[in-house]
Amino acid sequence: MKKIEVRISGLGGQGIVLAGQILGRAAVYSGKNAVQTQSYGAEARGSAAKSEVIISKGKIDFPMVRKCDILIVMSQEAVDKNTRDLKEDGILLVDSSTVEKVPEISARIVNIPATQTAEKFTRGKLYANMVMLGALTKLTNIVDHKSMEKAIIDTVPKRGMDLNMLAYEKGRELVASL
Repeated sequence: MKKIEVRISGLGGQGIVLAGQILGRAAVYSGKNAVQTQSYGAEARGSAAKSEVIISKGKIDFPMVRKCDILIVMSQEAVDKNTRDLKEDGILLVDSSTVEKVPEISARIVNIPATQTAEKFTRGKLYANMVMLGALTKLTNIVDHKSMEKAIIDTVPKRGMDLNMLAYEKGRELVASL
């Protein structure tokens, strides 16, 4: 496995950082090396947020994403700011519930109605990040399913576990139906 660089981007309050932490943990559980970094605006909720995860079987020399192999965008602002950093042969996962316009790029674009799905099945858009993790896992096999489940269980609060797992499974189902 070559090094895979992933950026998850959106707005503060969408669980962007949490999603990156879970993905990094799942990579380690899958027997890979991982490094995860994050940044968000001073206001946190509602301002730009991103989480970057680099996954590799070998050594990771530099902890920042240079060019994304996979870019997950959960807001229009995230699309506008980050698509230029996606490799030409990369994968763009778009929350089609919150993003209206995606520029024409030479990458694989996958529309996932993450926020809409989370609201429908969990009655809260808070779980859209888990829908996206489910879609990412099913689409790319970047980490194995069991490792992702374990990472979610080990990371999210117990009181929200059932809804987080439900949202994750719904994301997997969305990709399976593509």
